[in-house]
Amino acid sequence: MQDELAKIGVMRDRLSDLPIRFEAVDYRAASLAILSGVTFDIFPGEPTLLLGPNGSGKTTLLKLAMELLRPSAGRLTFADRQVGAVSRSAIVFQKPAMLRRSVAANISFALAPTNPNVINHLLDQVGLAGFEHRPARRLSGGEQQRLALARALARDPEVLFLDEPTASLDPAGTKGVEDIIVRIANAGVKIVMATHDLDASSSEPLRRTSSCPLNG
Repeated sequence: MQDELAKIGVMRDRLSDLPIRFEAVDYRAASLAILSGVTFDIFPGEPTLLLGPNGSGKTTLLKLAMELLRPSAGRLTFADRQVGAVSRSAIVFQKPAMLRRSVAANISFALAPTNPNVINHLLDQVGLAGFEHRPARRLSGGEQQRLALARALARDPEVLFLDEPTASLDPAGTKGVEDIIVRIANAGVKIVMATHDLDASSSEPLRRTSSCPLNG
């Protein structure tokens, strides 16, 4: 897939966000402590899995790493910088929001400028070739998740954060999405994936990767 990404013009700039370093990070919503004293590093290389039960703060941690939230206490740095590089990361949630547009339009939303060749290539990479004119909200759950991955890749991310991307899928849909994730990782994109059940994964490469447990 690395050669395939090169064909669509993937040229990452020299400014990297890695490693992303959490140092004694807390996050509170009003009086509720969601994360407390989290310390770990996200390094380049093989995928990193965030393991923990529902409610343990996995989604919050991903949002902090994406700079969608700010820590209540502690220190969060990106390659020793206080602020991450612009557009170096992308995130896919468990239930991705689909625009009320076509499949192609959902990807073009993330592209500047829009390039039909890139759109078609990304759809081919996630197994959705020929779907470009279909309404995105009428796709199956697995198809929507694959479209969300294609839309994230349109940003040419250095780091791709995934929040339980297969939790709502059947076994066939899970395998299809996990196979794509492994190919993305093999192409050099850093994967950080939250999951509550690593044993449920159908992907041996994902089960063998490094993990960070969260206990809630």
